[in-house]
Amino acid sequence: MTNAFWVTGPLEGAIREATHDHHSPASATADDPAVEVRALYSGISRGTETLVYTSQVPESEFNTMRAPFQEGDFPFPVKYGYASVGQVLSGPDHLLGRSVFCLFPHQTDYRVPASAVVPLPEGLPAGRAVLAANMETAVNGLWDAAPVIGDRIAVVGLGVVGLLVAWLASRIPGTRVTALDTNPDRRAVAESLGLDFHTHCQRDDHDLVIHASGHPAGLETALALAGMEGRIIEMSWYGSQTVPLPLGHAFHSRRLTIRSSQVGHLNPGQVPRWQYRDRMTLALDLLQHDVLDNLITGESPFESLPEVMAALAGGAGGTKCIPSATDTLCHRIVYNRR
Repeated sequence: MTNAFWVTGPLEGAIREATHDHHSPASATADDPAVEVRALYSGISRGTETLVYTSQVPESEFNTMRAPFQEGDFPFPVKYGYASVGQVLSGPDHLLGRSVFCLFPHQTDYRVPASAVVPLPEGLPAGRAVLAANMETAVNGLWDAAPVIGDRIAVVGLGVVGLLVAWLASRIPGTRVTALDTNPDRRAVAESLGLDFHTHCQRDDHDLVIHASGHPAGLETALALAGMEGRIIEMSWYGSQTVPLPLGHAFHSRRLTIRSSQVGHLNPGQVPRWQYRDRMTLALDLLQHDVLDNLITGESPFESLPEVMAALAGGAGGTKCIPSATDTLCHRIVYNRR
């Protein structure tokens, strides 16, 4: 039996029996044959999936927020998610038996066109590959930010995406990267990635500030950290929440620039040469560092997803199987590998 997790109402979710085939315009063809995948793991995208679960997707974004293999329509019922890692059970010979990543919701088995799966590079553990969508977002954010050698960079908000952005930026020669989060418990994981962690920062000389906290106060902090002609890259998505900004103060005198970054579109500078699949392949390659396992803070069986999502949205939690909303980075879902 094939089962999937559905958001069935505001702050409500359920496991439902699912069709094994996915009916979509991108159906398999002779040139793009179907593959059958059995899920091994999936990852929960904390920010976006919590907004979906709490019915905070604004109606104006119902179409743009659709996941590649979403079923149902916003606000609910909807099958939503995009971080599945599985094993190919049937399909073209070059994929048969391979572990692959697919932008598919939380479901035990599924059938998609072969072009929708990306094989994991040799040596990348399947359990870590659930971070691929987060890494892809981090890559796109840095493409939009365009850091250069020696940049003084601040990253505000150390969820999974913020930590990955800071880690990637710190690997650029000569950069001074400050990793900021108001939660002091983020220190251990940040320092495990070699990052300079702070809960606050007085410097206002940053060439580049990347905001990824998901909170309006974090964007206000980002504005205060930027130096003359500084660039602020906004990677948070607030759903239907209104965000007030202090655009007085030094915003005009320092000639600051705020730019959004969203993984649904490639940076225009890459478009002539890069495809979405190329970006995902790069993201998977960049995950081949054992230290990134520190971003996975817990895991739960697939059957407990209704309770897990409720906990991540702020309900009761705090065990390895039922995560805490405040302590969790990436929470991994484990499927029965029968």
